[in-house]
Amino acid sequence: MNIKILGTGCSKCDDLEKNVKQAIDDLGIEATIEKVEDIVSIMKYGVMTTPVLVVDEKVVVKGRTADVNEIKRLLNQ
Repeated sequence: MNIKILGTGCSKCDDLEKNVKQAIDDLGIEATIEKVEDIVSIMKYGVMTTPVLVVDEKVVVKGRTADVNEIKRLLNQ
């Protein structure tokens, strides 16, 4: 599983990254996490607000910080 967190380094982006790491640990799954802070790369996903959570190249959350339980549900789908 490939997970990307898109954001320019704001506190909400950092919170999303922490929540993703916690969800992965809780589920015991293997995943690579990449933090993308380059605005040009972020715009390629067609989003205008951050943070954004991308799972296997699909935008699943945008413009807000998902909590750990929501991320776990998304990763189990």
